[in-house]
Parts: sequence; C-alpha cells; structure tokens
Amino acid sequence: MPYFKPFKVIIVGFDGVLGSVLAGALDLFSFTGVSWQRFLDEAVEPRFNVQIASLGGVDIRCSNRLIMRAHCDIQEVTECDLLLIPTIGDSIDKVLSQNSDLIPHIKRLANTKADIASNCSGAFFLAKAGLLDGKVATTHWGYASKFKADFPLVDLQENQFVTQSKNPSKNQPKSDSAHQSGNIFCAAGGSAFYDLGLLLIERYCGREISTQVAKTQIIDSKRGNQNSYTNVTLHKPHSDQLVKQVQEFIEENFKQSIQVSGLADMVNITPRTLNRRFQSCVAMRPIEYIQAVRIEQAKRLLELGDVTIKSLAEQVGYDDISSFTRLFKRATELTPKEYQDKFSRLAI
Repeated sequence: MPYFKPFKVIIVGFDGVLGSVLAGALDLFSFTGVSWQRFLDEAVEPRFNVQIASLGGVDIRCSNRLIMRAHCDIQEVTECDLLLIPTIGDSIDKVLSQNSDLIPHIKRLANTKADIASNCSGAFFLAKAGLLDGKVATTHWGYASKFKADFPLVDLQENQFVTQSKNPSKNQPKSDSAHQSGNIFCAAGGSAFYDLGLLLIERYCGREISTQVAKTQIIDSKRGNQNSYTNVTLHKPHSDQLVKQVQEFIEENFKQSIQVSGLADMVNITPRTLNRRFQSCVAMRPIEYIQAVRIEQAKRLLELGDVTIKSLAEQVGYDDISSFTRLFKRATELTPKEYQDKFSRLAI
C-alpha cells in the first residue's frame, strides 16, 4: 500500500475563537484517511498533520469559555501547506485588537507556499493583514456591511459560500500541477466551513478522498450560496432617515400594491432621487427592496409549516404565481417547494 506524507495544516488559535469551528477543523482534517478506512476495516493513513498554533503556544479561551490547549507556538511555524483562520466568536473589533500580534505571522506565512483559508468572520484577520485587498472574499452575511465599511478595497461576495483568489507570493514556486500553492480561500458563516473543508481536502487529496469524508461526516456538499439564509431586515446600517422611513413603510405594507412613484410622493422627493438614495444606502433600488421583503416573508411562512403556493403568493402581495415563483427562485436559488423541504419546521 502506498505511503502518503501528510500535508501540514496549521489552525490559528486565539482567545475569542468559536470553539466549534476550532475543534471541527481539527477533527475534519485529522480524520481524513482515517474514518472511512476504519469503517471498511482498512489500514488508516492520515492525510493531514494538523496542529493548533497560538501566539506563544498558550492555551486558548474559546468564546464558549472552553479552554483548548495549543500544539505549538505560531512564532516557531516556518512553513505549512495550509494556514486556517477559524471563526471569531466574540466581538470582532475586540478580538482583532487583542490578537493584533498574530497579524505579522499570518502575513509571514502568506508569503510562503502556504494556502491561506478563513471561515466566517475569520476573514477579518486576513483583511486586517491586507491579504484580501483587490481580491474576492466572503464572510457571514450578517457581517457583510461591517466588512465592506472596514475594508472597502476587498471585493466582498457575500452571497458566496466559498471564494478563492490568488495570493501572488514572491516566494511561491511556479507550478502547472492541479495543486498550486499560495491561494486564499474564504468561507461564509457557520457550517459553510464544511464546504471549504471538503474543497481543500479535494484540492490536496483528490475527489475520491473528499467524497469519503463527506460520506463519513454526512455533509451536504452542494448548498449553492448564502441567499437562502439572508435576512433582508439587516440591510439597515445607514443614517439616512428618509430611506429608513420608506423601508419601514414597505415592511409594514408589503402585502399591498406599492409603487415607487407613490413612495417618492410620500417623502416629497422625485422617484429618481429615491432610487439614488436607496441604492447608496441599501445597495438596491426600492422596487428590489419591495421584492426582497416579500421574499423574506415568504421564506418565514414556508418555514412555519404547510402552505400552498397560491396562498403563499397572495399573502406576500403577488397575484401572478409564476412571477412570484420566478422571483423566489432567483432570490434563493430554490423553488418555494425546495425551500420548504429544506427549512420547514414540519420537516425536522
């Protein structure tokens, strides 16, 4: 049987880290080449050598108050195949401030052959290090507005589960192989880590091994993007009181027929000005916001239980069922029935 030299994975540990992701990453990579083989009574061959590294090698206090012991000091890590930044579980600004001494080491290792990956709010560490400037990235949809405000040079794709961009490290060896080092990966919130993990396992070990891990861990690896999970009511971090007034009116009257011209008259401005101010504050036009609020309400109704598509469309302000279904699928990448099957409480 062939021998595989394990790839070296370093998971960055820091106070305020989300414990489930820190431990989950350790498990996911550590049991690659192990769990499947045990099920089949085959010889195990771990594909990854995984270590948690903290500054000074000190113990890590997770956001859930769990204390985890680091395997090594990140200051002594000179190389690795993959550097993983897990989710920030506490206040992002507080954690970044208290762990600022990690930034030089993240930048240092990014300047080697290593791939760099972050999960959820871990992307704030990469952005703080300047590694995402001019590159695509993603994070949890709930942090998207803050991320854009803090790091305007990053091309944030908040609807994506996983993004990948090239890190032009000066020390990176050129290669035409399927596995090229020096890439930067970002995953969205929470369990999107598993999508990232499977992608990275396939990158290093091939599709067969990645599929084995998905099967042993029972991971759904084809979830599309974050659109099914977002909440339109979070699109309010701005100071334009006129726009907020219109938003609140839409959210309270979405079942009625609403015209942009009527909204503009309500606040004594022209439709063109209303469109411009909405676009500036909410990153969508008023008509798009109306549709988004209606789709959000439709999602809530589907989650609560059994409802017919005709009744659903009527309850959120649509007379044309086909138009509603088309808009719903465009917003969530799921049909109403598919969304109900996936998220309904009755299906749990």
